[in-house]
Amino acid sequence: MEISSFENLEVWKKGRELRIFVSGLCKKFPSQEKYALTSQTLRSSRSVTNNIAEGFGRFHFQENIQFCRVARGSLTETLDHLIIAREENYITNEELGDFRILYNDTLKLLNGYIKYLKSQLK
Repeated sequence: MEISSFENLEVWKKGRELRIFVSGLCKKFPSQEKYALTSQTLRSSRSVTNNIAEGFGRFHFQENIQFCRVARGSLTETLDHLIIAREENYITNEELGDFRILYNDTLKLLNGYIKYLKSQLK
């Protein structure tokens, strides 16, 4: 089955779920973090799906793989931002735990997608 849009990719759908969850968490951050942690966290979470989409739009598998690697980096960056948010008491342990579930699910799908793309190079 050929996938006609990045919106049909399971990894993009899971990344979207993660991005929406993170956006909700960021609304709890204090106003003094608006141009610091809030902005960084929103940008890194959005970068996950942005890079999956951009990679999908590239002609070559190798380019797509590189964008997926950037998405994986952004995913990990988002985790670090939320660890900071937890340490600053902006979010609860439970919220960080819920994020970690989404993080792990997204990471597994992203790694699987990268593996699939590498198989298509051959």
